[in-house]
Amino acid sequence: MKTLSEIEASIKQLPKEDIRQLAIWLQDYLETQWDEQIETDLKSGKLDHLIAKAEADIAANNVRDLDEVINNA
Repeated sequence: MKTLSEIEASIKQLPKEDIRQLAIWLQDYLETQWDEQIETDLKSGKLDHLIAKAEADIAANNVRDLDEVINNA
């Protein structure tokens, strides 16, 4: 296996289109890893307290429309 610096040097040698394709692949890979981590955390119960808080806020009508949050940020 190559070191990170060797991989970086190799990437710099690639044609631009290959670098773009690598970037797309890497983004897809990272998104898949994120999805798998969320699934694992959800199954393990790590997110239960956050879900309970969101449900309590919804029940208490202590929420704002996402558009309102984005537009007032």
